[in-house]
Amino acid sequence: MTREDHHDDARGRRIEPRIDWTRVGMGAAPPRRVSIPAWRDRRHWRWAAAVVAVFVLLVVVLRQPLADRLWPQTRIQTLLDQADRAVRDGRLDAADGSGARQLYEAAQALDSDRTEAADGLRRVAQAALQAAAEAMLANRFEEARTHLALARALQVPRTQADSLAARLRSREAEHAGVDGILRAATQAHAEARLWGSEDAALPLYQRVLALQPNRIEALEGREDALSDLLQQAGVRLRQGELGDAATRIAAARAFDAGHVDLPQAEAGLNAALDARRRSGARDLARGRLSPARTAYEAVLAAAPGDARARQGLEQVGIAYAQEAERQAGDFRFEQAQLALDAARMLAPQSAGVAQAEQAFERAHDARRRQGALPSITPRERDRRARALLARMAQAEAQGNWLTPPGESAYDTLRAAQALSPDSTAVKQAATRLLPAVRACYEDELRANRIRRAQACQQAWQTLLPRDPALQDARRRLAEKWIAVGEERLGAGDLAFSAQALQEARRLDATVPGLGDFEGRVRVAQAAITP
Repeated sequence: MTREDHHDDARGRRIEPRIDWTRVGMGAAPPRRVSIPAWRDRRHWRWAAAVVAVFVLLVVVLRQPLADRLWPQTRIQTLLDQADRAVRDGRLDAADGSGARQLYEAAQALDSDRTEAADGLRRVAQAALQAAAEAMLANRFEEARTHLALARALQVPRTQADSLAARLRSREAEHAGVDGILRAATQAHAEARLWGSEDAALPLYQRVLALQPNRIEALEGREDALSDLLQQAGVRLRQGELGDAATRIAAARAFDAGHVDLPQAEAGLNAALDARRRSGARDLARGRLSPARTAYEAVLAAAPGDARARQGLEQVGIAYAQEAERQAGDFRFEQAQLALDAARMLAPQSAGVAQAEQAFERAHDARRRQGALPSITPRERDRRARALLARMAQAEAQGNWLTPPGESAYDTLRAAQALSPDSTAVKQAATRLLPAVRACYEDELRANRIRRAQACQQAWQTLLPRDPALQDARRRLAEKWIAVGEERLGAGDLAFSAQALQEARRLDATVPGLGDFEGRVRVAQAAITP
């Protein structure tokens, strides 16, 4: 076999030599296989090249993190060199971290024992002070104030900073024309434009005083303007505009918290707020919901965080829910919907609102059943009415006056009334149910079964919402909630006591003892709050 008999093809694949079988058959020796060393195989070379390329890529990408981890001092020195270069370039402070201040602080964070970073920060402070002086001479006052603030932040000597600040104010006053600003402030004051815009009297007086703190005309003008502003607040208070008055008083406090007329104005505002809270409570107790809502909302406009006003507004919402129940019971759905919308807005989390929604739906169902009456024969109508009265008697025996919805004594009675309003049996059942509900209330209250007593009271209120005796019933029930809540509070049952407080307030926000009980509950809650 010749040398040409063994070779690689164009793709690098090995070609086995051809064997002349005629020669083999004649006794010639078979050809030898020629092995190629592994290092000469092209496939091995391709794998080696790929490994080298990956290694080079990792070195390039991870060079800096590895250097930071293995040689931290090199990283610190790099930061110091970058910071020095930033000082020379005038990049003293930069939000993106490329400023000299940020670079020195980064180096200091890596090694607080090295003094180069602290020395560099002191150089930055002096450079900032020099830059502020240069900007001042060029009348770039905003830039000068920024550099001066940086110098103060880096603890430049206070005497140097104060001296430059005084020169800056003087030069800015000369450049801005303080006399012109003062004349504009006086004109705005004469036109009663005291605050609310940059060209009003008080902001202009403040601008003059920022440049020349001892300017007598500006001090006296600001004093008079604040007196006029507080006088306007007093007029708003007398007109009942508590929010507007509170806004003006707050503005006066922001301009000069030590003004001589400010304590009297604040006392007047507090008195007006107290009077409006009392007015809201009286209107609520008398059922005048719209004035009560207006009173509490006026208080919140002046003092958004007032807890008493927020609680009063929630009570108004609960009263609206009760009004919605009464209107729905009389099938006055438009008035009921308005009251229910107000209740949802003012007391969205109250159980009374959910109860009013259920009553609204029940009334709608009753009205729909009334509309279907003509298709029912008189005999079928009487049969259904008797079945409803039987269910009513069963619910009455179980004490289910209002719940479950649709199966309660009240619901079945309303259904029977809608089905056969002229039925003697239905009328007798309605006459019997109201005294039974009243008796249920009294019995359960005497036995301290407070939840059942409240269910009976709600049924009573639903059956005869305008009964004059209901107000006394609500108050007695609220007093019972307070009494039981205090007893359970003494036993450590804070959850029940908090619920008792909420129920008593919902029934009668003016019941005696409510404030003291609320204070004890709040103290107990604060004691267990981590």
